[in-house]
Amino acid sequence: MYSTTDFRKGLKIEVEGTPYEIVEFQHFKPGKGGAMIRTKLRNFLTGRMQDITFRSGEKVGKPDLETREMQYLYSEADDLIFMDLTTYEQLHIKAESTDGKAGYLKESQLVQVLLYQGQPLDFDLPASLVFEVTETDPGAKGDTVSNVTKPATLETGLVIQVPIFVNSGDKVKVDTRSGAYLGRE
Repeated sequence: MYSTTDFRKGLKIEVEGTPYEIVEFQHFKPGKGGAMIRTKLRNFLTGRMQDITFRSGEKVGKPDLETREMQYLYSEADDLIFMDLTTYEQLHIKAESTDGKAGYLKESQLVQVLLYQGQPLDFDLPASLVFEVTETDPGAKGDTVSNVTKPATLETGLVIQVPIFVNSGDKVKVDTRSGAYLGRE
């Protein structure tokens, strides 16, 4: 069991038999009564966001979650196909339930897949990954100091903002949590 004092961003909890991930939380104290915690939770089963308020000290359950290392194979329609490396079983995850993380997947990439009661729900990525820029406007020579950015399409099809000195074919490091450009490799 978790107490509201254990709440942090990314914590997985179970409320009334449903698994959630804490997206945001905020402690507040109304004029009367005890402290409260407002949370914004993402439902793992539906992908929907929900606001729930808890009383300070309230207990919530730990969901029956398991993580396994799997290999991303390919996407089919709106499903992402992963292969368990021990059993060679293929599992499907809906792309819309991954909160935009599908754009960071490359074929044959190893990821930690989150399973709830044996069913795949989501996957975890490293904090940053390196991608090749496949398409962007030509860079301006000598423009390395300004904060001007331009859109660049990565090898996975994801579009991010990069400095104007980055050219097609360059390898860039990207923060997978925010989609921010971190540097060239």
